[in-house]
Amino acid sequence: MNQRPFGQTGRTVSEIGFGAWAIGGSWGDVSESDAKAALHAALDTGTTFIDTADVYGDGRSERIVAAVLNERGGPRPFVATKAGRRLAPHVAQGYTAANLNAFVDRSRKNLDTDCLDLVQLHCPPTEVYYRPDVFEAMEGMVASGKIRHYGVSVEKAEEGLKAIEYPGVKSVQVIYNIFRQRPAELFMREARNRGVAVIVRVPLASGLLTGKMTAETQFAADDHRHFNREGQAFDKGETFAGVPYAVALEAIDRIRPLVPEGASMAQFALRWILMNQGVTTVIPGAKNAEQAKANNAASDLAPLTDSAMTALRALYVETIAPYVHHQW
Repeated sequence: MNQRPFGQTGRTVSEIGFGAWAIGGSWGDVSESDAKAALHAALDTGTTFIDTADVYGDGRSERIVAAVLNERGGPRPFVATKAGRRLAPHVAQGYTAANLNAFVDRSRKNLDTDCLDLVQLHCPPTEVYYRPDVFEAMEGMVASGKIRHYGVSVEKAEEGLKAIEYPGVKSVQVIYNIFRQRPAELFMREARNRGVAVIVRVPLASGLLTGKMTAETQFAADDHRHFNREGQAFDKGETFAGVPYAVALEAIDRIRPLVPEGASMAQFALRWILMNQGVTTVIPGAKNAEQAKANNAASDLAPLTDSAMTALRALYVETIAPYVHHQW
């Protein structure tokens, strides 16, 4: 597994991390045994970065991560969590020092640690990025020893650009994949210039870029790919990267011939992300051990050819960009 420096934290992390949303909730039923097996498999095959959040399964994901790390013992990987989405309603006024401290204290308990490696503001309302007091509250938790570092998880590239104006922001998490290419145009370059780590989420467009879905694929009622296609529960860009399902399926058929022999489409899609040196780590999810191992194997793939990269850019510009580029 290749490693990349995590911004200016002094840490290095695996270029393929483990996204722990799926083992928490909103992806259909995942048993605790399968969830633990997936995380064990990821760690066994080189993962040193785990991304979770306090709202994934109302803390279930964090608790599973803690249980697995306690079972394994030894040096802990870099564990990132998030705070803010427990607010109801989720409004900018709720981002107070008191609320953020309470959320962090709960995550410290769930993750069974006194000091969290990284806490990310969890896709807050845009107004939050224009409130220095919120970032001062995060600085206060660094000073008190509750967290080592803090960052943000954003919906829009513009939010990421605003966030990195705050010198204490060590990382930005953003959606970036074959179907969401805009972050590479300006944001990635600016983040790299400032030494800010970039965490890439939704790398497989909610599973579309595995190439396994069809028009007949059914999703469980508690799977966000069923209940959030139009943003009914949260930003629709989090589900299928915001691309209409039928449009995406047609694009997938154009991608298939580009996938090299011996690689899966999912591995090909992950390797495309890693071609950008502005990326620090990419965090695909996994519901079982086999998926986790397959994700990590993408780190060993040869670089994509120039012709494949050109074809994927053309596909995005012609077919996908009209639906997503102006929104995120």
